[in-house]
Amino acid sequence: MAQYAKTAEVRRSIVDACLAAFGESGFHGASMAEISRRAGISHTGLLHHFPRKENLLTAVLDRQDQHSAEFLRAHDVLDEEADPLEVLYGLTTTLIARDQQIGLVELGAVLTGEATAPGHPAHGYFRRRYRNVRSFMTRLFLRLERDGRVRSPLPADALASLLIAVMDGLHTQWLFDRDAVDVDRAVSEFLATIVDVPGRGSATARND
Repeated sequence: MAQYAKTAEVRRSIVDACLAAFGESGFHGASMAEISRRAGISHTGLLHHFPRKENLLTAVLDRQDQHSAEFLRAHDVLDEEADPLEVLYGLTTTLIARDQQIGLVELGAVLTGEATAPGHPAHGYFRRRYRNVRSFMTRLFLRLERDGRVRSPLPADALASLLIAVMDGLHTQWLFDRDAVDVDRAVSEFLATIVDVPGRGSATARND
């Protein structure tokens, strides 16, 4: 048991080192030697836990997306009794909480830029991630639309894409000026312009 705990701790320290290295230099710019140095282990020790740099990238992406992935799995089947707006706020809060860890924000900014190239090892990951979040948000907006709570004339899938774009853009601005940009407040205020939020006026449904 003690050996298992020690191994898990070493792996965590390696992933922490990767967060810093990938965030500063990108996946291609960071070397295995630099990562082993940051983690305080030998190059051989690093290869024992992660034989290839792609294995490191997978571990870092899993760390980055752990809470939002758990949220999506937990709400995969939407309860008809659940308020879709509360679920939507829960998802955005989960994504914002993840992304306001400075290392993860910096890493996400670097990797999403790099990974637009189809040959990048994280390309498929980000493609699936955006597709899954967009699909989930679209289902929520469709529920809100059905209940007459959508203010915007845009279709549900467009609203989902816009909300993701707003969060991504706000996090980029936050990287440059953390004191001036309140991501959580801005996302909440944006949502209040496109859906009927209790206490913020009556809804103007799309079909009115």
